[in-house]
Amino acid sequence: MTALSFVLCVPTHNAGNQWQDWIVAYQRQTIKAEEVIVVDSSSSDQTVKWAEEAGFSVHRIPQAVFNHGGTRNQAVKFAENIADIIVFMTQDAILASPDSLANLLAPFSDPNVAAVCGRQLPHKGATPLATHARYFNYPTQSKIKSKEDIPTLGIKTAFMSNSFAAYRCSVFEKMGGFPDNTILAEDMFLAAKMVLAGYRIAYCAEATVFHSHNYTLYQELQRYFDTGVFQQEQAWIQQRFGKVSSEGKKFILSEFKFLIQNAPHLLPKAALSNLVKWVGFKLGYHYQKLPYRWCKVLSMHKGYWRKNE
Repeated sequence: MTALSFVLCVPTHNAGNQWQDWIVAYQRQTIKAEEVIVVDSSSSDQTVKWAEEAGFSVHRIPQAVFNHGGTRNQAVKFAENIADIIVFMTQDAILASPDSLANLLAPFSDPNVAAVCGRQLPHKGATPLATHARYFNYPTQSKIKSKEDIPTLGIKTAFMSNSFAAYRCSVFEKMGGFPDNTILAEDMFLAAKMVLAGYRIAYCAEATVFHSHNYTLYQELQRYFDTGVFQQEQAWIQQRFGKVSSEGKKFILSEFKFLIQNAPHLLPKAALSNLVKWVGFKLGYHYQKLPYRWCKVLSMHKGYWRKNE
């Protein structure tokens, strides 16, 4: 098989010292992108300087115009090189091995695979709750998923994360890319469209990055509020793939077992965290019934609401 060419797109904003780790990990890869495209939302630290020194193609945008879907679509348009594959990463996802990118591209040897999601490992210093979340969502076994898997996998069939994911460029363009204005989950939106169109999407456990978040309870509330907003605005996803709640129940049971074995003292905190997530999701799902100012307070991605005022 002829080696596939790829461009790598990463949105940045005040990436901090961890950005240097990101650059070093990329430079150690066994394969390199035709171009690394950085779309920076008006960083005030050294993010742009370090990216330019690394030879990346940097494009600055006002922070107020950032959007999870639209900004990534814009990044693709900035590409000066024609490539077979588009890889998306986030500034806090650190490539875990020199073969991470090569492994991420491997499933594209199947011409029916339109997208690939890599495995996310917890950062050093991740809490037990954050560690379990990565182990639950990113198992050790690779899998190729298609429309035929919906009855058994449900909404997990369309699981995708642009913290470390790749898309076949021809299919990406055919499907219209990401939604230009979405609060989050632009990756799930496109993956779901690809599956329903008859394409396959792959989860590659051999392609790894370090990526996790030690969220506070308030941040969990905000994150799940935004998730509820997305699921309300894209109701077709649950209609075609199944309810999010069924996956939530599996997560809680898995988390309970994990904590019993590894950190039983955190069981009360986990119970409170799951309650907060549930409340956040329900509030987000019914956001249209809330005062507009509440939505901005409850949301993690406040720019989304400013643009819709």
